[in-house]
Amino acid sequence: MKISYYGHACFMLEGSKKIIIDPFLTGNPTATKKPEYIKADYILISHGHGDHLGDGIKIARQSGGTIIAPNELAVFCEQKGAKVHNMHIGGAYIFDGVKVKLTQAWHGSAFVDDQDIIYTGNPCGFLIWMDNLCIYHAGDTGLFGDMDTVIGRNNQIDVALLPIGDNFTMGPEDAVIAAKWLKAKTVIPMHYNTWPLIAQDPHLFKEKVEAQTQSKCLVLKPGESTEIY
Repeated sequence: MKISYYGHACFMLEGSKKIIIDPFLTGNPTATKKPEYIKADYILISHGHGDHLGDGIKIARQSGGTIIAPNELAVFCEQKGAKVHNMHIGGAYIFDGVKVKLTQAWHGSAFVDDQDIIYTGNPCGFLIWMDNLCIYHAGDTGLFGDMDTVIGRNNQIDVALLPIGDNFTMGPEDAVIAAKWLKAKTVIPMHYNTWPLIAQDPHLFKEKVEAQTQSKCLVLKPGESTEIY
């Protein structure tokens, strides 16, 4: 499987299917891709904030892909003309051989514009099984015990995508604890350095993860990719 980092919390997974997660490209100062060139079978959106919903509806429309999201957010996207599959936390579904399960995430979820705040349900993370590999995208979240007792203990995670930016999500210290609990083969940091408010040193995070856990930590710059087997 090829994993590409498009900046902030956006990743593209390419294997038997193409999956993009939290496609915030337009307005993202770190993004290296434009939404009009993105094709995906599935668009996973963890919550309704603009830096995660991003270009999801546009990508779904142009590619014919399906948005997978918590129920209220999926309904919102469907109202905007996207094809959707509604889910909720704890639920799983198999999409053409790709299994997706929604996990909890400690955060908020609303679509906010200049005049309205539209509630879009609970935020989530994703466990994704594709091509005999398991990817965990934590979404925007603080540290929570189920990363240890539920997610980490009950799944053999190949790659964990963890926020480290602090302020709105876990900071590096809590993300190292998350890495200990999850026991993923590889950890990739996300949700940092998009703006000064969430500036972090990912290489210092990498040092701590590799010193305190059995996981490898891979720092990807926006636009970079890696292959996992």
